[in-house]
Amino acid sequence: MESKLANGLKLLYIPKTTKISSGLGDRLPEAYKKFYKEWRHKVPEPVYFQPKSGKWTRDEKTNAVIPVQNIPIPLKYPKTMHFGIWGGEAVIQGFKQSGKYKSRVPHFWTPTLKKSVVYSEVLDKYMSTTVTERAIDLINKNYGLDHYLLKTAACDLRTTLSLKIKRQILMALRDKTLYPDDNIKQQTVYNKYKDYLKDYTHEEIEWYGLTFNEALLKLQEMDSFKEKKEPLKTKYRIELIEELKNSSQTPTEEKTSWLNKLNPFN
Repeated sequence: MESKLANGLKLLYIPKTTKISSGLGDRLPEAYKKFYKEWRHKVPEPVYFQPKSGKWTRDEKTNAVIPVQNIPIPLKYPKTMHFGIWGGEAVIQGFKQSGKYKSRVPHFWTPTLKKSVVYSEVLDKYMSTTVTERAIDLINKNYGLDHYLLKTAACDLRTTLSLKIKRQILMALRDKTLYPDDNIKQQTVYNKYKDYLKDYTHEEIEWYGLTFNEALLKLQEMDSFKEKKEPLKTKYRIELIEELKNSSQTPTEEKTSWLNKLNPFN
């Protein structure tokens, strides 16, 4: 009975439509859909709360057994965060009560933002950007910006700036365009980070780090390149050359005088 009920619930399940499963998004390649799911659909690691293990716990005050509810804190992601490296942090909206008999008032908790300079060893670039305390700690913990970006999933990086830098790092490692003037340095840095390429294919790196609109523009450019028609001038030139080749290969008629052609007894 339980198995029949479970099968019935499966039949009633209708998957939610998303950007990549409907309309133009459905035409995007699987390489981009994999990245988009990792960026937008995958659950990020908790930053502002510690999930409890197990299904049940005991209340400290009442000593009653209650179920464990690991409900994440709802976060808000402002547009300005995409111009920096936030390390998975976001804005929390809630209420603040200054006293026991005071009324609650709405309040926003924002991470501490700092202007700092980060360095990428693969790209050999210093970049001035906005970072949070958590982002600085994670970069130092992973011994550099490159290791931090390459180890961290897209859902935890979140900001488009972080994803763009990670995309450039992956493409530089894939195409071996790092340190073009120093072959020894190039090979040393490449050997240091080459293990991260095992998690990606050539096509996945090509589509990694693009926003939805950028992916649609890239798809449109690819379609227009495929549908680009050959100019008529080139087409007619090729046909004329083929005709001239065929005419030169036909056997030449025997040359006869016009008198022989007029004589019916020949």
